[in-house]
Amino acid sequence: MSETSSLHVVCPQCDAVNRIPGERVGSGHCGKCGAELFSGQPITLTDQNFARHISRNDLPVLVDFWATWCGPCQMMAPVFAQLAGRQKAKLRVGKLETEQAPQTAARFGIRSIPTLVLFRGGQEVARTSGAMPLQALESWLQQQGVL
Repeated sequence: MSETSSLHVVCPQCDAVNRIPGERVGSGHCGKCGAELFSGQPITLTDQNFARHISRNDLPVLVDFWATWCGPCQMMAPVFAQLAGRQKAKLRVGKLETEQAPQTAARFGIRSIPTLVLFRGGQEVARTSGAMPLQALESWLQQQGVL
């Protein structure tokens, strides 16, 4: 990203859209609520805020569709958190609990969990199911041209 370009990033706290100069990608605070925009933590997605985060972020968004009762989902949680911290300037990382957001899970035909779906420009571009170690997840993201 060049220093003269900018991109839009949705705040993980208040869902406001912020424009960030290219040289500041990876840091900065929300102009509306003051929250850190690149906290390095997965964003909690819901039926209410999902579309805004997917369609208004200029960075790719990787969504983990999961459930609290799912053992592989629980195993995947620390890996996903690590990814959020390591790749915060290149990728938005969000978690959507399927039982708390059934409309969104149904809309994307989530039948097994964990399922990871990669979005760019508001469109699904790739998906994979099942838990995986961080190295395998980063390799998959490299294959998708994200990392």
